Amino acid sequence: MATAIVTDSNCGIAVDEAETLNIHIIPMPILINEISFYEGLDISYSELLQHLMDKDHVTTSQPAPTDLETMWDKLLESKYDDIIYIPMSSGLSSSYQTACMLSEDYNGAVYVVDAHRISVTQRHAVMDAVALKNQGFSAASIKEILERNAFQSIIFVGVDDIEYLKRGGRLTPGAAAIASVLNIKPLLTIQGEKIDSYAKMRGNKKCQKQLIKIMKEKSLDYLTQGRKLRIGITGSFSDEKDAKEWYLSAIQVFADAPLQYDPLTFSITCHTGPNAFGMGISTYPEELCI
Repeated sequence: MATAIVTDSNCGIAVDEAETLNIHIIPMPILINEISFYEGLDISYSELLQHLMDKDHVTTSQPAPTDLETMWDKLLESKYDDIIYIPMSSGLSSSYQTACMLSEDYNGAVYVVDAHRISVTQRHAVMDAVALKNQGFSAASIKEILERNAFQSIIFVGVDDIEYLKRGGRLTPGAAAIASVLNIKPLLTIQGEKIDSYAKMRGNKKCQKQLIKIMKEKSLDYLTQGRKLRIGITGSFSDEKDAKEWYLSAIQVFADAPLQYDPLTFSITCHTGPNAFGMGISTYPEELCI
C-alpha cells in the first residue's frame, strides 16, 4: 500500500523541503483587505509582515473544501492507495472537522489526524508520520500513533506588540492600553486545544529569558520521564539579525537537543504580529524510540 502524507502550511515546512521529503502541502489562505492570498504561493512572509505593520485588515481562514478534494483526488488517482492528512489542531480551527466530513466520501482512503498541534510541533507530527511510514506502518496505525502522542507537546510564544492581539479580539482595548504603557509583554502557550496566556513580563529580553527558562524546565520534565524529545524554534522577525540572535540564544541552552528554526506560520503571525518569538517541544512516539 502506497500512502501519501498531506499537511497544511501551518506546519512551517517550506515547499522545497516538502518536495524532498515527499510531503504534500495545502497552503493556508489569509484575507488581506478582503482579498485572498495563500501562504507560500502568492504572498511572502515579508509581505505579510508589511501588511500587518501597515495596519491592513488581515484575517485567517481555513482551506476551501475544493482545495482539499482536488489534492486528495490527484494523489489517489496517481500512485497512492490512501492518504494521511495532518491539519492544524481541531481546537484552533474548524479545518479538522471540515476535513473529517469530506473524508467520508473517500471510502476509508483518507485518514484525518487530529494531532492537536500547530507550527513547530505540527512539523514534528508530520516528520513522525514520514518516519513511521518509512518503517512500514499502515495509514491507520500512523493515525492512531500520532493521536496517542498528540498532547506530548507544548509551544510558548512571546508577543512584541500587543496591538495585534487586541485587533484579533484576544485582548480588550483597556488591557492593551495599560500593557502598552507599562511595556508588558505577554507570553502565550499553545497546548493542543487553545491559546492561553501563561505569563507577563516587562520588556522583550525578560520575556525571552523567561521563555527559555520554562522550556528548559519542560524539557527536563520529559527527560526524567525517559522521553526522547526535540525542540523547534520560531519567530516572526522582520529583521534576520533578530531571528539569528534568538536562534543562537536557544542553542546555548539546548546544545544537546535537535533544533530546527522555522518562521512562525501565517495563521499565528496574523494574531501575534511581527517580532514575536517562540519555542515548541514534543516527544517522539514510543514506536520511534526503539
